[in-house]
Formats: sequence, C-alpha cells, structure tokens
Amino acid sequence: MDQHADVVLVGRDEEMARLLRAVDPASADRVLLLVGEAGLGKSALLDRVARRVAADGAQVLHAEGSASEERLAFAALHRLLRPVRAEADALPERQRAALREAFGAGTGEGPPDLMLVGLAVLTLLSTLGERHPVVVILDDAHWFDRASLDALAFAAARLTTEPVALMIGTADDHVTSRTPSDGGRLPGFGRRTPTLALAPLDATAAGWLLELQPVVPTGRTRARILDEAGGNPLALTELTRAATAGDVTGPLPSAGPLPLPSGDRLERVFAARLDGLPAATGRALLLLAAMDGDDAVGAGGTGALPDAEDDIWLPGERAGLVRRTGRQVRFRHPMARSGVYHAAPADARRAAHRTLADALRHEPDRRSRHLAAACTGPDAAVSAELELTADRARRRGGHAAAAAAQEHAAQLAPDREDSARLLVEAAATAVLTGDLPWVEELAAGARARTDDAALLSAAALSAGRLAVLTARHSVVFPRLVDAAAELTEDQPEAALDLLGSAAVVRFYSGEEAHRVRVRQIQRRLPARDADIWPRAWVRTVTDPFEHRAELIDVLGKLESEADGHPQRLVVFGIMSWLLDETPRAVRAFDEALDRWAARDSLPEGLGGAIAWAYVERGRWARAREACARLTAVGSAAGLDHAVACAAAVDAAVLAFQGDTAAARARARDALDLIDPLESRSVAVYARRALGAAAAADGSYEAAYDQLRAVFTRDGAPVHYHASCPALADLAAVAVRSGRREEAAAIVERAARTLGENASPRLRALISRARGLLAAPEATADATEAAGGAEATVDAESHFRAALADPDRTYWPFEHAQTQLDFAEWLRRRRRIAEARPLLTEALETFRRLEARPWAERARAEARAAGLGVPRAASDALAQLSPQQRQIVALAARGLTNRAIGERLFLSPRTVGSHLYRSFPKLGITARAQLRDLVEGAGEGG
Repeated sequence: MDQHADVVLVGRDEEMARLLRAVDPASADRVLLLVGEAGLGKSALLDRVARRVAADGAQVLHAEGSASEERLAFAALHRLLRPVRAEADALPERQRAALREAFGAGTGEGPPDLMLVGLAVLTLLSTLGERHPVVVILDDAHWFDRASLDALAFAAARLTTEPVALMIGTADDHVTSRTPSDGGRLPGFGRRTPTLALAPLDATAAGWLLELQPVVPTGRTRARILDEAGGNPLALTELTRAATAGDVTGPLPSAGPLPLPSGDRLERVFAARLDGLPAATGRALLLLAAMDGDDAVGAGGTGALPDAEDDIWLPGERAGLVRRTGRQVRFRHPMARSGVYHAAPADARRAAHRTLADALRHEPDRRSRHLAAACTGPDAAVSAELELTADRARRRGGHAAAAAAQEHAAQLAPDREDSARLLVEAAATAVLTGDLPWVEELAAGARARTDDAALLSAAALSAGRLAVLTARHSVVFPRLVDAAAELTEDQPEAALDLLGSAAVVRFYSGEEAHRVRVRQIQRRLPARDADIWPRAWVRTVTDPFEHRAELIDVLGKLESEADGHPQRLVVFGIMSWLLDETPRAVRAFDEALDRWAARDSLPEGLGGAIAWAYVERGRWARAREACARLTAVGSAAGLDHAVACAAAVDAAVLAFQGDTAAARARARDALDLIDPLESRSVAVYARRALGAAAAADGSYEAAYDQLRAVFTRDGAPVHYHASCPALADLAAVAVRSGRREEAAAIVERAARTLGENASPRLRALISRARGLLAAPEATADATEAAGGAEATVDAESHFRAALADPDRTYWPFEHAQTQLDFAEWLRRRRRIAEARPLLTEALETFRRLEARPWAERARAEARAAGLGVPRAASDALAQLSPQQRQIVALAARGLTNRAIGERLFLSPRTVGSHLYRSFPKLGITARAQLRDLVEGAGEGG
C-alpha cells in the first residue's frame, strides 16, 4: 500500500477519526464502507489507517480490486490471504480443503462448499485476532469478484467478539448491487452496513492542498483549477501538474474548459502524459495497463515486461503515471491505467494482449482472457478455451466468473447455434448469482440467435427459476404462466417445469387467482408417466388440500423413487411437509443433507419448508442451522425473499424459547424485506412468530392482534397453507383476552372450509381450539350453572380428540401445548389425578425443547397439582440465550470450539466467548461439568 505514502491528506480529519474509531477493537462496528467518487482519496485514507494501526501492533491484510479479475472466482480472496498462507494451512481439514478448492488447488472433484469457504475466512481471521488486532483493507472493492465478496461478507456478519475490523473502499458509481433487491452497497453487504460517504473538499481545504503542490499556480489559472476540480483532490493535483509541468503534458489551454475531474476526461489528463515518452516506455506502460492486477506484481515475473529496476520505467515515473516500489511497478491511480490503455490504438491493445497470452501459457484462465481481448472477430479456438475457463470457475464455485466466460465464449463462437447454446448455459449458470437482469439479458441473446425450441425453453426456465426468488410475485407470475401456455404443445415438459415455478409463486403470494390459472394450464398438458414428479409438485404446492387423499397415495409411489437421490428427496420432503406428513418430510431432509451438502446453490423453491419441518418435528437446533444456511446463501445472492423466509422461521423458534426481544427483531426483519400483499406466506409466518412472542411475554391482547391478522376481516385464511396451523394458538390467546366469540367464528369457518380434506394434524389443532373456546370461563364451583355441564362435556371431548391420535407426538410442541391446556382444564375442575400425567409429559417436552415460557407455565400448574417439581438444572440453562444453550449442549457432547463453530457457522472465538459468559450463570467452572449439567436437565434440543 506504499504507493500512497507521499499523498498529503488535507481536510480529512473527521473522516480519519471516524475510520480510526471503527478499527478500535472496542468498536461495536466490525465493518465500515468508505464510499466516494474516484479521486477523493479513499485509498490514501485507507493506507493512512493501515499505517497507523500497524504501528500500534495490528496485523493488516490488504487487497485491491482489479477490473480484469472481477470475474475470476476467489481472485481477490486469494490475494488477501496470501500473506497468511501458513495460518490458513493450519485450519480444520474441511475448511482448509474448501479454501484449496476455491483457489483451484484442490482435487477438482466438485465445487467448494461456499459456506465452508466463508467459515474458513471467519476462523482464520478469528485465529489471527487471538494474537493481535486485525484490520482487513479491501480497496476498490467494486472490482472484487463476487465469490470473494460473498465469503468476506459471510465472515464479516459473524465477527462479534473478535478484534477484527473490515475497511472497504468502493467507488460511489458502483455502490448499488447488481441485484436490485439486495439494497446494499456491495453484494453481500446489505443496507445496514455502516457507511462513510467521502465528500469533495470544501473551498478552504482545496486551497490548502493547492498551496502544498510543488509548483503553486496563481491568478486566473489557480481560480480555474479550483473551479474545475470541484473539491476532488486527485483532479486538483493532476490539473495543477498539467498546468505547471509543460515539459511533461503541455500547458493548460489559455481558453476553453479544463479537463473535468472524473471519468474519461480525467483519464485524458493522464493519457496526455504519454506524449514525448520513449516508444519502449510506452509499450511497457501499455502491457502493464493490459495486465491490470496481480499480473503486474514483480512486473517482469511474466516475462513480458522489463524488470522493475530497468530504467525503461523512469520516464513514466517522472510523468507521474507509475510508481516503483522494490520489485513492483504499479500505476499511481486506476485512472492512470485506464488512460494509458484507452489512449492506445485498438491494434496496439490487441498486440499487448497477445504478448501477455504468450507469457501466461501456464495460467490458462488469465491466458484465455488475454486471448479473447486480442480477437478481432469470431474465433472458435478461443471460444473453446473460454468454455474450459468457465468449467474451471464453476468447479471452484465461481458462478459469476463461469457465466461471464460462457458469455464471452458465445460472443466469439462463429456458429450461431453454438453461440445460442453457450448463452443458454451462461444463463443457467448466472441463475446462481441471483442477478435476474443479467440472466434475462443472456436469455434474450439466445432468443436472437436461434429458433431451437429446446434451447429457448431452457433459457425461459433459467429466467423463470430466478425470477421466482427475486422479482415481485405479481410481475413474475403472469410471465411464467404465459410462457408455459405458449409451450404446452411443442414443449410440454418445459411448460410443466415453468408451471412448477409458477406454483411456488402461488405459494408465496397465496393468490387464489394464481391457483386457478395454474390448474387451467395444467389441464391442457398431456398426462405422461414420465411427468409424475413435476405434476405432483404442481398439484401439491398449488393446493395441498384438494384431493389430499389422492396426493398422499401419489406420495407413497414417489417415496421409493426418491431414495438415494438428494434433489428428489428435497422435493419429496417439501411435498410431504405441505401435506402435513412432517415425519416423512424430516426423514427425507435428513437423508438428503447426509448425502448431499447443498453447495453454493440458490435456495430451492420453498426452501424454508426444510426449516419449518424441523420446527414442527421439535428439532429446533437443526431448524436454526437450516435458517443460517438459507440466510447465508440468500444474502450472498441478494435474495431478500429467501432471507425473509429464514428470518420468520428463526423468529418462531426464538419466541418458543422465550427470547422474545430477538424474536420480534427477526420477525420485523422478515416483514421489512417483503411486501405483505406480495408475499402473504412470509407475512403470516412473521405474524405467527410475533404472536408467539407476545404470548410468551403474557401480552395476550397483543398476541391476539397479531394472530388475528393471519385471517382476513371476514375470518378467511390470509394464506391457504400458512394460516390454519395458527387456529389453536389464536383460540388460546382469545380466551385470555376476551375474544372468544370472534375466534370461535374463525375456527368454525376454517373447519367447514377444510372439511374432510383437513390433515390429522389440522383436525387435532381444530379440536384443541374448540376445547379451549368451549371451556366455560367460570371455575369448578360454577360448572353446574346453566349450560355449564354441556360446555364441560364438549370441551373435554374436543381435548381428548386432539390427543387421541398417537401420531400427534410427531409434533411435540403442539402436542405438549394441548396436554397443558387439557391439564389446566382438568385441575380447575379438581380432577387433579387426571391432570398430573399430562403435566408431567408436557413439562418434560417443554424442557427438552427449551420452550421456557411454556415450561414455566407447566411447572406452575404441576406445583398447583401437588407435583414435586424442584428447581432443576434446566432452570439454570433457562438463563442463557437460545444460542448459548445450543453451544452449551454441543460442548457437553465433547465438541471443540472449532467443531461447534462449523456446526453453527460461528468463529471459535465467538463460541469461546459464549461459553465464558455462560459458566457463571450455570454455576460451574469447568467444561467437564457441562455433561452432567445438561444430562441432568434432560436438554436435547
């Protein structure tokens, strides 16, 4: 970073102080984005911060973005971590292997797990932070490759206790994400990333800076420079140089405008300095400009450039175009590189790229880039090399790099059909970047090149799959169904696939009109045995209640076909979950995840179903792990809807476990990311979580308001699948808030609508709701009052119906809630002996699930029923946050901090910090005591 050593900083005291506060290990912020136009001094400020903290003993890791390597997967991360290669080699094996695959040094058998790559970066930074503070400088981050940004964003989001800070500099004309829905400054770094916007210098500071120049202009020239520079320090210094160093660039014109301080006009200021330079220096500068990036390290390392010590560079250095530091030659500013490159004629640029391609024959990816830049027209050989580059990038998990290489290969393919094929493949690859405009651009390019129905349908499928996850549902649904309608005769298989995506939109939106339209098109498609999977998917997702028994039969036929096929297992699991066959769903998800880590892929349609199935099955730790993965993958791709799904599930678990403040925050996150009228499913799940949080706090009126909002004004479900499971919880808070009559009308309407199509689970929930609502409000002394005896019989029969199905234990939390409600009802009627076994079982379930508010309620009831319920170890565990309890449970099993970190996507230091804070609350002093404590509490998660 010493290329900025001689830069004078003027008028940046406040900005410097803000940056230094951010790198203070005591700062709450671990990331700061420094934004500003080219030439405002971002790099100089970051360099000054780096020097200051290094002098204080911090370790500085630094990487600069490179325009030519923006599409080379993990190129920026590789540059950043090169100085700590030895520490990276000491990472846990799985993380080390993931990094090797990412950097192209692994087995090449498959792409790296991007979650593990991010975790490796997190672990490495955490480990370095154990020795001394760490400051990571990412300069010109708008030119970082997407894969590197994703990994760094993953790590940054999980830096909590570590003395690690990230300083990120990016140009303000690049700060918007490629994916509009992301709303962040850079991919992965969302809208909440703390940002410092660098403004132009004020008039006073600009005048001071001008006074510090080697030759100080005066009079009219000074006034014109200050006016034209507009407070841009780079423009001010370079315009001053242009005005006062006529031997290099010539004097400023006596009339007319000066070159403006941005874009191509500032480039021309640098380009003008090429005039009069020796031809050999000009050729060397052009080669250096064409390299653009780490190719330039050591200058002569490629064999194409003179060594840094060669005096051929001296004229360029005197002209203010390059700096020489040791064995390195670099341009003084990216604008200088750009100015030199674009000042050269096209044939000279192509010749430079051919020279570099010859020198880089042992680096095929960089070689192919230079070969492509040297082409004057279509070239089959170079197109083929770019295809190979795409394959290598894809194996490393660099989807943006792979799609870009395929797109470039398509542009150079002489045959139009080959070009169309490559664009379709590029579109399919680009889907995994979350960049819908790019995918649609690639698909449009394919349509312009071919009439091949198979290629066109493949392009439509790629755009459709991503549109489901990124676009507004009201916009994408007609696009999907219209495309499906057009393909019903010529490409029925593709039409059915498009309907599958449309069905997912129907689930998200909850629109009845969407269900009708999907069914209309599906009826036009021929029934073929080969289509059993997609047809079952469309029917189940669109309406899991209509002909439910028939769908269950189809599910049975598909189960054996799914065995051993991870992707089919996931599809089977989602359909099972939709049909309230939760045990089947969880078994399928377990097998799929055991056989296949869902590497670097977008969330599947209805990906939140996996987490919900684990919640319903009582495996809440696994549900939160699924949420963490869904959040990480969705955030990296800028998929707000996927992130919102995960937030809603996470909020529900946090509410059930009594961490109500965190639950409300996560639910609000979910609601902030979606339009409730566009994504009714997520809105309903978030409202249910808010209702559970309010109920856990004893705020029953607030809980009722939230749960009432998942039904329309006239009592219909807001969402056809997500609303009905809330019926029993609505009844429970209605009784406690005096809304019994309104809630009863909603429950009975749902029961009539569902009829025989209700699943056993929903029938049990409706029975629980009826039991709660039928129970008289009076105590046992008034049960013989008018209607009291009849109401008592009705309530008891409903409660017993809710508990009758032995399979209800597959939904342990719901089952325990019913047991507690019935036990309370029995105890208030002095039938204590009957209440006790129900209370005992319910309390055990709540303790195992760590559902603290419900456990406390069950414990109070048990004591009132005369059961001895001593303060147990679980009471000590109840003082911990859900994440701390999760960490304690894993540590009790003997897992190391690193192993726990891999499970929960945390750094070892964060795990250790949680344990350190947990031990005093648990009354223990050693890790060895955890096992007895957790086993004594019966905690399993």
